Amino acid sequence: MSTITLSSKYQIVIPKDVREKIQLKIGQKIVVIAKGGMVHLIPERSVDSLKGFLKGMGTEDLREDEER
Repeated sequence: MSTITLSSKYQIVIPKDVREKIQLKIGQKIVVIAKGGMVHLIPERSVDSLKGFLKGMGTEDLREDEER
């Protein structure tokens, strides 16, 4: 677990090990969500980067059979 310090301008620096682990890039947008007294930082991903992430997923068993 890494600790960061809030600057006088309310800025933070994301530690290098965290940046590398989640593959952050310079200029990348990050969504900030405040919920339950916590702040969540979620990297935006381009649509292109999502290509193929469902590869191999089948469509069977997604819904229960409907009996009519």
